[in-house]
Amino acid sequence: MRHGSIPGVHGRVRPLTLLGDPGLRERCGDVTDFGPGLAALVEDLFATMYAAQGVGLAANQIGVPLRVFVYDCPDDDDVRHLGHVVNPRLVETDGIVLRGPEGCLSLPGLEAGTERYDHAVVEGRTVTGEPVTVHGTGFFARCLQHECDHLEGRVYADRVTGWRRRRLERRIARASWNR
Repeated sequence: MRHGSIPGVHGRVRPLTLLGDPGLRERCGDVTDFGPGLAALVEDLFATMYAAQGVGLAANQIGVPLRVFVYDCPDDDDVRHLGHVVNPRLVETDGIVLRGPEGCLSLPGLEAGTERYDHAVVEGRTVTGEPVTVHGTGFFARCLQHECDHLEGRVYADRVTGWRRRRLERRIARASWNR
């Protein structure tokens, strides 16, 4: 990034969509226009993600029902992964399934042990329409799966089971943003 622009520097911070908004539960539509509007959306996603101190953000989390997400996320070896994917498809998940703490900017202040594969591959396009394949391991694999779920209308809470789910549901019901 030394000679490139910093993602989000030209974007504007948008309000986050919180759990309870129907837009988080709908499958997002494919991007068909790879013009300046898409580039501005990606910049806004980065700006919003950084302002909220997140590691990933999907377009429907700012009220835009399109298949786009951004990330700035480390893997388990503390290697930084920075980028975006347009029209992503989760094409592979494998390895071992790990339960780890997972949170979400659309459920602020909450987290729960959520099972995810420790390896994931996402295929899609860049903001200019070029094909891209992103491989993730560890925490970054969790991030890729989490963001792809958002674009399908799911949140991590949907994957939590048993007593963890019951505890999370109680916390959601008491959350100040859920009033």
